[in-house]
Amino acid sequence: MEIRHLITFQSIIESGSYTGAAANLGYTQSTITSHIQALENEIGGALFTYVKRKLQLTHLGRELIPLAEDLLSTHEQIKNIQNSREVKGVLRVAAPESLTISRLGPIIREFSIRYPEVRLILTNGTCGQNQTDLLSGRVDIALMVYPEISLEKCIHHTLRKEEIVLISSNDGPDHFNEYKHDENQVFITNEEGCSYRTMFERYLIKHGIHQFQTMELWSIEAIKQMVISGLGFAVLPYITVKEEVESGKLKVLKHTEQLDPLYSHMLIKKKKWLSPAVEAFAELVLDSSFSN
Repeated sequence: MEIRHLITFQSIIESGSYTGAAANLGYTQSTITSHIQALENEIGGALFTYVKRKLQLTHLGRELIPLAEDLLSTHEQIKNIQNSREVKGVLRVAAPESLTISRLGPIIREFSIRYPEVRLILTNGTCGQNQTDLLSGRVDIALMVYPEISLEKCIHHTLRKEEIVLISSNDGPDHFNEYKHDENQVFITNEEGCSYRTMFERYLIKHGIHQFQTMELWSIEAIKQMVISGLGFAVLPYITVKEEVESGKLKVLKHTEQLDPLYSHMLIKKKKWLSPAVEAFAELVLDSSFSN
């Protein structure tokens, strides 16, 4: 069994296709196929199958994932044994937009100054997508805003409780009750899968509050501008609207709703060996305003 075959296997999982793995690794598709065939011959069964033309892992393939990760992690450690404490290489971090725009800037700046030999790749996605990307190996660290969680496959740090607020334009109603009885009010929010949108919509359903008209926008900045214009209300982490509230462009709605608490989290996939870059970034996060 060759290490390059396991690297190919992992790349297919990360990219979702043989074609994507070939592009990422600089191989022809026939080379990718031969690597997988060699692995399958050694293991004694198929690792991938197609369901409705979509590539999926077999049961054997899913069993191979943690074993391959351990072997590749050990291989990486062996390659770097002489300079195993040097902070360099590639670090992939996933975070929701809310944390990216409100808390990550100073951390990334400090990390880049301290560790110029690290290429940091930051991606934004919903918290659920970030967790999926972490567990599948697409990223090294995932940051999330989520309820309390416990994941056996991850090193988990709960960073702080995030204040979630209802906001309106400065000349809108002062209390959320005035919105609850107006069927024409618009709930301005971001994409499905967002943790605070999900939390709020579940609360509405649980308490029999009518469904508002919903406007789904692509970014927190767009949501804020629509609310400022007086179109409706939104539910966002306070840290993302703090500047607009303090300047009088937005206001926090008073309410008596008992919304479920949400927290910022940092997840790192458990491995036998964590790269110095992962450890250095995690240390900066834990020393930052996240934990203050």
